[in-house]
Amino acid sequence: MLDRRIQYAFEQTEILKRPSQLIATFGSSVIHYYVLTEPVYSEFAKDRPETVVREGKVSWSQPKLLTPNYMFRIEGFSKEAKKLFETLAYEYPELAGILYQFKVSKELKEMSFVPGSLLTVAENIGREIDKKGDSLSTIIKGVPDLWDLSLSKFILDMMIRSIYLAQIPDFRKKGFLGIDQIGQAIITKDKSGIPLIAQEEIGKLFKLAEEGELDPTKLKEELDKWGVFEQYQDRFFNLFRRKR
Repeated sequence: MLDRRIQYAFEQTEILKRPSQLIATFGSSVIHYYVLTEPVYSEFAKDRPETVVREGKVSWSQPKLLTPNYMFRIEGFSKEAKKLFETLAYEYPELAGILYQFKVSKELKEMSFVPGSLLTVAENIGREIDKKGDSLSTIIKGVPDLWDLSLSKFILDMMIRSIYLAQIPDFRKKGFLGIDQIGQAIITKDKSGIPLIAQEEIGKLFKLAEEGELDPTKLKEELDKWGVFEQYQDRFFNLFRRKR
């Protein structure tokens, strides 16, 4: 069950303007956000309304297409989360998962008090966004003192919409994903059982390692996470033979 404050913030948050562009599948994305809230003193200043505007950026790394087996090998997850991934890996070895890495940039964040009601200020900002042709900006009606939770609701909304409207279609076009009989996204594998997405990523890492731009231990970690070191071990050990 959600904490009451979190639940309240999620219920009261409204995304007034979504970015017209989704999170990029094969690259990074940076979204400019405006979280608008009423000041805590708004009840005592109804004749001169103001709106608190917080600006900042949320940046996403390139989304990663994974198997459950890969996910439970990633460090940083709780024991409970790893247990879930392990169960999924056992029961649904070909189930596809999409992992996002994102950060909220604090460096460019600003907070200002703008004259006008919240909806009026939102309309003005929206017009400026449209005038610039900015496809990666969002306006969020947030909750005072819980504005970061309001931002979190947008982040979840953006990720879910991007998964179904961008990432799954994009990965399917490249042949990395298929859909099973009940509509679940599953990883496409070659005849030897190696996911096609893993082949592409591992190929890129080998090239970097061969050119001396990547520590081979990083490559080994990736091979282990996919569970395919045995298939690539000869090529991996060749990296060290070339250095002699």
